[in-house]
Amino acid sequence: MNSIPKVGFVSLGCPKNSYDSERILTQLRAEGYLIVPSYDDADLVVVNTCGFIDSAVAESLDAIGEALRENGKVIVTGCLGARALVIKTAHPGVLAVTGPHAADEVMAVVHQHLARPHDPFADLIPPGGLKLTPRHYAWLKISEGCNHRCTFCIIPSLRGDLVSRPIGEVLGEAESLAKAGVKELLIISQDTSAYGVDLKYRTGFYNGRPVKTRMLKLVEELAKLGIWIRLHYVYPYPNVDDVIPLMAEGKVLPYLDVPFQHASPRILKAMKRPGDVEHTLRRIERWRDICPELVIRSTFIVGFPGETEDDFDQLLDFLEAAQLDRVGAFTYSPVAGAKANELADPVDEDVKQDRLARFMDVQADISAAKLRRRIGSEMTVLVDEAGGGRAAARSYADAPEIDGLVHIAQGRGLKPGDWVRVKITRSDDYDLWGKPL
Repeated sequence: MNSIPKVGFVSLGCPKNSYDSERILTQLRAEGYLIVPSYDDADLVVVNTCGFIDSAVAESLDAIGEALRENGKVIVTGCLGARALVIKTAHPGVLAVTGPHAADEVMAVVHQHLARPHDPFADLIPPGGLKLTPRHYAWLKISEGCNHRCTFCIIPSLRGDLVSRPIGEVLGEAESLAKAGVKELLIISQDTSAYGVDLKYRTGFYNGRPVKTRMLKLVEELAKLGIWIRLHYVYPYPNVDDVIPLMAEGKVLPYLDVPFQHASPRILKAMKRPGDVEHTLRRIERWRDICPELVIRSTFIVGFPGETEDDFDQLLDFLEAAQLDRVGAFTYSPVAGAKANELADPVDEDVKQDRLARFMDVQADISAAKLRRRIGSEMTVLVDEAGGGRAAARSYADAPEIDGLVHIAQGRGLKPGDWVRVKITRSDDYDLWGKPL
């Protein structure tokens, strides 16, 4: 075993980066490399970086530096890799730098510095490939890049314009994951609603059947797998309306992750985001009329350049009116290369933090009230962690790592991946507690 080349791996950033890491890890394992958990055991280290905001850049540079100190042989990939000069200026000793979604380039560099093992066997790979998530759920990326040009975002410059994966390839991967025991697929991309736009919704083939490359058809096919399907990063195009009836029919989870970002038309225009807030509220109301169980998650930016107190008040008014179930918020952070950096009237940092706290106070009250209404109800939950007679699970309303949990105090005998029917007994601002039935 000592002769088998060994690779260490550090994965940073968002689920899309985790997905890219999984593909590289799977290919490494397919070719017979061993994946090891420590710098000391590794012959070289791959660091998959994030470069979306300044704090992520700093974290990535620190991780690269640590890998160089502890091991000395480091390949860098991921979003920060699109800014190779930043990496090579800080760490000239790296073996190579590639950009995001570059598994082939990473493997070529690995081959250059660490010879491929002799006669690898496909059965070294577990069903569904290597995953950074627990075995019972998995990310499924359907496209890469983005056609939008939001002024606060540099993703298009890092990952390019939208490139949709062939629908047969996506559905084949989904089927393999389901057969491997995955019970929840989390659909991810930069812009899930735009799936197929770049291909002009071209017809592809899956199991010999023609299937159009578009979001609705993809979701209809995924629904046939009989597992939880959760939609993330859904830009609010009109075609989103077509998916809501599938949720009402129980075919996919009644959960939408829609990043609204703000609610002041003036700020939305500066962000280059859709700005008809009243139309957005009407659509949310219509979605809930069709599917009363619908849970909506969103993200917002406070303290965007030029944001006045009136703009912020409009955002709070939107929160009260929309009554969103799950919300994340961030203060605006300048990102190198983002157009928003050129906007006038930056907001003072103290003001940003004050607005963020006020925003989260309003949302905490909304969330707490919504969760209180679930007390006494019954829900099916999926166990993520278990031990010591307790378990932490998630309902359809909870995406892993970003939303709340359903805590089960009487969880003896449960294990990750179990389905459990519980009665909700209490709640707080973000979590629920349940008793197995």
